[in-house]
This record gives sequence, structure tokens and C-alpha cells, in this order.
Amino acid sequence: MSRIVPAEELDLIERIISEHTRGIGISALESALASHLPKALNRRTLQRRLERLLTDKRITTQGESIALVYKRSPGVVINAEHRVIESSIGGEVQIYIPVSTEGGIIRNLVGQPLMRRNPVGYQRSFLEDYEPGVTFYLSESLRAQFHEMGRTPVGELSAGTYAREILNRLLIDLSWASSRLEGNTYNRLDTQNLIEFGQAAEGKDIHETQMILNHKAAIEMLIQEADLIGFNAFTFLNLHAILSENLLPDKDAGGRLRRRPVDIFGSVFHPVAMPQVLEDCFYLLLQKAAAIPDPFEQAFFMMVQLPYLQPFEDVNKRVSRLGANIPFIKNNLCPLSFIDVPEQAYVDGTLGVYEFNQVDLLRDVFIWAYERSCQRYLAVTKTMADPDPLRIRYRETLILVIQAIVRGLQEPSAKNIQQLTHELVPGNDREAFNKIAVDALQRLHEGSVARYRLKLSEFQSWKPIQDRWKQFFL
Repeated sequence: MSRIVPAEELDLIERIISEHTRGIGISALESALASHLPKALNRRTLQRRLERLLTDKRITTQGESIALVYKRSPGVVINAEHRVIESSIGGEVQIYIPVSTEGGIIRNLVGQPLMRRNPVGYQRSFLEDYEPGVTFYLSESLRAQFHEMGRTPVGELSAGTYAREILNRLLIDLSWASSRLEGNTYNRLDTQNLIEFGQAAEGKDIHETQMILNHKAAIEMLIQEADLIGFNAFTFLNLHAILSENLLPDKDAGGRLRRRPVDIFGSVFHPVAMPQVLEDCFYLLLQKAAAIPDPFEQAFFMMVQLPYLQPFEDVNKRVSRLGANIPFIKNNLCPLSFIDVPEQAYVDGTLGVYEFNQVDLLRDVFIWAYERSCQRYLAVTKTMADPDPLRIRYRETLILVIQAIVRGLQEPSAKNIQQLTHELVPGNDREAFNKIAVDALQRLHEGSVARYRLKLSEFQSWKPIQDRWKQFFL
């Protein structure tokens, strides 16, 4: 009997190959797969998967020996999960998500040439007619599925606990995926090197590097301030200020509502131009969002309404994507990373809101994206140990102690830690806490400094002390 090959792995391999119109070698394919699978495929297993795809004529090869690359088969349809469609420009291959009947209608409408689409302005009633707790973009059954799907083991603990547990992975995934939806050409490995080691990718525009770093800073802010953030002006103005840092022509526009008209490239939609109307709608939008009782409805409401209003001169969609994660962070639900979301599907769904006030296609994208995120992060969670209650109770204290040792250029010794914790931790917990602190300092590295709100430069200044201490005492 022939061995059964996991269909999902075949689909994933085929999809990645299809994204590389000039073909992809096996080493590059291994690297691309590593960012999508909880456990990497070994070379022989990957070769078997490729042989199966070749046998089924779902892919082809080009070249020989070390120059051999894998390419999609011309005219192939991937499967019900991912459809390959030909772009009308240059014959480029694009991957789409499964869409509902209603979503398909919207996709066809926004796919028409601009000359056939009627210019439209901002419809204030689209926001005003929404009643929190009465109006729902997501059905009750769908919300129930999301709650089941997005539940995490730490649901009852303090806000932000789950996001902090997967912080390093979330920083990379969300920074990369959200930036990619803006046309950023960093790949996931480039993003990881930038976030963990401060290494900018060669040959990339400096604006792309800045965009990634801004995402990192914004995500850290949301997680570090999980108890304080919310659907209020302070959160969203500051979120915009961080995401737009060093990217706007007008340096005073960051963190402020726009005062001039803007156009949407590739759309017949014209956002509201009057500053007073925009300000009124912005505060009404936040008021309604805060009153929505369901976190998933809150998240999707933000993805729909904030880009439609265009309250800022630029960076609106980035603000909406990170803002959509606020209810997930606060309620310890699986986050929405936008990993693997096809750019064209996301753009089409957003245009459906802009030009027709229809949410069906964007809802299809939201459903697909959240399922994808849950598969990714909950698979990771299964391999994680149960959280230590002591670490949770003294989370802020641990951060303060780590910061004091690193910034003070002190050795990570038990003696130095005891001096810091004498008045910070009660006597009955002090010994156990000190062991946690010592262990955290021993394990501190470039990829974990953000967890303790340290700058990479601060860690690099302290690292020789850590290395010396490890050499003599471990």
C-alpha cells in the first residue's frame, strides 16, 4: 500500500512554488516552508512530496542538478483552498482565497476597469447606522466558531498574557505580514534578522526597513500596555504615531487626524474631506467600537470602518490591522497575524467597503486569515509548557530587575539580584523569584530583549559581562 501524503503539506508546497513565477530551488523552498510549518520537513520527506506533485502534474521542473528549480504547471488550479488566477497584467500568478457567493460578486465588481466604476464619496450613514450589540457584521454562529477556535490556555489570566508568551513569533509574523500587504519586499527571514539582530536586509529601500521596525514598536506597545489600551483616541493616535514614524512627508502628521483631502490609488472612492466631519466620525467610530460586546465583531468592525474613514494622511490600513488585534490581546485570544493573506484578496475586500459599503469579501478574508492564524499559533502553544504562576504574578517586577542589571552593567549574580528584590518581593516568594531572575538573565539574548523592554544596544553593551559571568560561574 502506498504511503498517504498529507494533503495540507502538498497544498502548501504547491502554493509556495506558485508564488515564485521564475521557479524556486529546493533549498529556498525548505527555508520558505520553515516559516509555515510547526516542524520542518527533512530533505527526503520534501523530495517525496515534490515527486508526488510532479506525478500529479501539479508542478514542473526546469534546469538540472544544482540549477534545478520547481515551477507551477501552466493553467493549474490548486484546490478549493487556494485558487491560482492569471493577472491581466503581465500574466503574473496570484493566489486567492475561497470566497462566498456574495464575496465573489464584490470581487467581480471591484475587478472592473476604473472607467466602469462610478465615483463615490464617504457615506456617513454607513457608520451611523451601525448599532453595537444590535448590528453584526459577523453572524452569531460565526462568532461562536471564532470563540472556540481562538481560545487559548491562558484565557482567564491578565490581559496580554498569551500575546507575551508568543511575543517573539508574533513580532516577526505580524510585522512581516502586515508590511507585505503594503507592498514591502522583506521576506520573513529578512524580517526576523531585522527584529532579532537589528540587521537590515541588503538591497532593500530604507522605507521598507523603517516600516518593519515601526510595526515591531507598535506591537510591543500594544502588548506591554495591554491593561491600558482600548478603543479610544489616545491608543489609536499613538498607534498611528508609532506606525508612521519617519515615513510621512509631513512630520507633524504622525498621531494627528488629517487636515487635508486624500485620494485612494486604484479606487473611485473619495474619502471625507472636511476636517470637522472627519473628527466627529473618528470619535463616533471609536465610541461604537468600544461598545461592541464581542471581541471578534470589534476586530472586524475596525478592519471595515477605520480604513473607510481614512482618519490619517496615510498608514490607515496598518493602524486598522494592529487595532483589530486589541480585543484579542486584551482577552487572551489567538491573535490575527495576517500570515499568508493574499494581497489582492485583501485589497479587493477593502475596495468592496470603499466603493459599495459591502463587507462580504473582506469578511471572507477575515475568516480565512483568522483560521490560518489559529492553526499557526495554537500549534505552537501545544508545544509550550504551562505558564509559571509566579512569573505571571511578578511579571513587571521581573522586567524591572532585568532592566536594572542590564542597564547598570552588573553581573547577573544571585547577590546582585537579592539586593534588588529585597523590597520588591515578599519573603515567602523571594527565593523562587530570584531563581527565575537568574535563569532569565542567563538566557537573555538578542531575540528576547524586547520581552524586557530593553534596546538592542543596551543588551549589546551588557553582553560581554554576561559572557564573562557564564564562563567563570556556569
